[in-house]
Amino acid sequence: MSAIVEVSGLTKIYGSGPSQVTALDAVHLTVPEGQFVTVMGPSGCGKSTLLNLLGGLDTPTAGAITIDGHVIGDLPDDQLTELRRRRIGFVFQFFNLIPVLNATENASLPLRLDGIRDAEQRASTWLERVGLGDRLHSRPDQLSGGQQQRVAIARALSTEPALVLADEPTGNLDSKSAAEIGELLQQVSQTWGRSVLMVTHDPRIASYAQRLVLMRDGRIVDDVTLDGTREAPRTALERSGLL
Repeated sequence: MSAIVEVSGLTKIYGSGPSQVTALDAVHLTVPEGQFVTVMGPSGCGKSTLLNLLGGLDTPTAGAITIDGHVIGDLPDDQLTELRRRRIGFVFQFFNLIPVLNATENASLPLRLDGIRDAEQRASTWLERVGLGDRLHSRPDQLSGGQQQRVAIARALSTEPALVLADEPTGNLDSKSAAEIGELLQQVSQTWGRSVLMVTHDPRIASYAQRLVLMRDGRIVDDVTLDGTREAPRTALERSGLL
């Protein structure tokens, strides 16, 4: 099984002198094709910094990142933009949908930016797969929070990416909708074969992943295979002294 994410010695330092902060400290991480990995740890432990670096939204101070066989640091800006648009899907806490566009138009946006002719047809297919076949023409204000996040996931998948990066994707949802999004991201990995790397504060949502990476002070302190039980992430957090 090939690795979609390979990270070695990844370090990110902000500022200098007395105000210097090491957000990531020589992190090593590999995510195989089709694996669902969740990252947990206290606020300020480096979770979001890791996600931003993997998505090419920030540059590391040191270390190397390979995404789908491409060494990010070696790519010129135009090729990095292309990689980000075609091979990485992003899902955020606040959906980031455009209010005046309907579900199909929102989900097809990355494809239209890439000049794909059948963009809306592809987006409609993904919306049907995520359970929104009857809401293709609904605007965000006509959808629940959980439905809006499904549109965002369809948008992330519309380009057929190798990797989906999800930053607190259930942080803005009620518990029932959050569980449904956890199940959907599990399906993204197990049924559709995408690698998923999710940051979350919620142990219950983390339990949908196959693997749990625990962080503290910019470092990975544990890397656990999950068994599908809802208690497993909380047990791992307690064992690592993070709860």
